[in-house]
Amino acid sequence: MIKGSYKNYPDKNGNFGQYGGRYVAETLMPLILEVEKKYLYYKKNKKFNDEFIKLSKDYIGRPSPLYYAKNLTEYLGGAKIYFKRDELNHTGAHKINNCLGQVLLALRMNKKRIIAETGAGQHGVATATVCALFGLECIVYMGKKDIERQKPNVFKMNLLGAKIVPVESGSASLKDAMNEALRDWVSNVENTFYIIGTAAGPHPYPMMVRDFQSIIGKELKKQILKEEKRLPNSLVACIGGGSNSLGLFYDFLDEKKVSLYGVEAGGKGIKTGKHAASLNAGKPGVLHGNKTYLIQDNAGQIKEAHSISAGLDYPGIGPEHSWLKDTGRVKYVYANDNDAIKAFKICCKLEGIIPALEPAHALSFVLKLAPKQTKRHILVMNMCGRGDKDLDSLAKHLKIKI
Repeated sequence: MIKGSYKNYPDKNGNFGQYGGRYVAETLMPLILEVEKKYLYYKKNKKFNDEFIKLSKDYIGRPSPLYYAKNLTEYLGGAKIYFKRDELNHTGAHKINNCLGQVLLALRMNKKRIIAETGAGQHGVATATVCALFGLECIVYMGKKDIERQKPNVFKMNLLGAKIVPVESGSASLKDAMNEALRDWVSNVENTFYIIGTAAGPHPYPMMVRDFQSIIGKELKKQILKEEKRLPNSLVACIGGGSNSLGLFYDFLDEKKVSLYGVEAGGKGIKTGKHAASLNAGKPGVLHGNKTYLIQDNAGQIKEAHSISAGLDYPGIGPEHSWLKDTGRVKYVYANDNDAIKAFKICCKLEGIIPALEPAHALSFVLKLAPKQTKRHILVMNMCGRGDKDLDSLAKHLKIKI
């Protein structure tokens, strides 16, 4: 725990304790500083905030519902379980909250060319969607491996007018897509805005993404107080780069009686080395413009991450999460591929909700946590994405013909 408010971070240099910062090429530094300057101005601008809130309501469909998962609660026999249903947003995930905010900033900076990276494709679809809405050029970098396992989202991005650039370097997944997007940005600084999809990267991105996603927790606080007349006892969210979880947690960081749990992707098991659990099995280093926990070898080389979920398949984490781990404010656990698939099936059959594989990891932990609690314990999980994008890869994994 820290003294004072968790909301006072990052500091003016973008640091969360020893994490964060701006580790970028000199070519990018003036642009990064300009993004920060403009964001800090528009963050307090009434017209900007009014437009963000109006479009969140009319275009995204916010507020997302808070749903009492009665069947799952009865099945587990412990805590009262709620889902914050961000999978019901336009485009099917939480990603569009951040994309809307960043594209409104890009327009005010007169940037007409938008680039993005994507793993599961949800951030790519959300970026392509807001670019279509505002008539902007959209280029999405995506690992070749992810293009194969996320075909429905690739098709959607094409329909929305985005140009998809396959990335074949490295592990051909999210880390490598982000590398290529950063290279593009360095080469096209004058007319290009990079919409980073998670709460990572150089300052001000971790702060900015968190702020736009914090609409999730703000809504939840109002909804749960109306429904239960008190705050929840526990909040649970999956962790890839960490934007949906920070969106859920941020408004509760100073509520010390509320326990917070982030669930990483344990892949095939921590001991196998084939996982994406940087907080549970990594160590501090620098990647993609920020210092944070990373999966790396003894020489400091970044190791390939693995998860059945393309959205969690990243060898790092947002710097605020690294700091929250070290301070002890959030407890970080992990769920293996098989655990996530089991939770996925249970959610489908009991609640009639097909979750994305990302929140299925969070649900796997809920299956373990909820039965240990009393019936007075209120647990809220962020259902941050819907599962239609994963059905093809799941069918292959389960050897089911569709």
